Amino acid sequence: MNSTARVRIDKWLWTARFFKTRALASKACELNRINSNGHSAKPAREVRVGDTLQIKNDAGLFVVEVLGLSDMRGPMAEAQTLFRETEASREARVKAAAERKEMAQADGWTEGRPSKRDRRDIERFRGRG
Repeated sequence: MNSTARVRIDKWLWTARFFKTRALASKACELNRINSNGHSAKPAREVRVGDTLQIKNDAGLFVVEVLGLSDMRGPMAEAQTLFRETEASREARVKAAAERKEMAQADGWTEGRPSKRDRRDIERFRGRG
């Protein structure tokens, strides 16, 4: 972990394990899904300790403070020492996940394909069987 040097934001996002590949991190920057201190971040923008980042990815919206810099990807435990997520961000993500789970349960089709019995019921309901 290097705390005095600066690292490209796409590389830091990959190192901190917000994205699986550096190319995906770079693409997220280009699509304006990454904000650094309130400004849209390009892939080559340098990250500094103390910066506040807003990161939007598949897992949700993260608001994090940069605690350390590294350009080498390591284990998850090491990656988690590079940033601290704000409490408001964590609560919002948990709430959004709970809402998605409720919506999936209300939908009724959470197991995938309908069974043979389900298909017969559907056919009867549609008046074909």
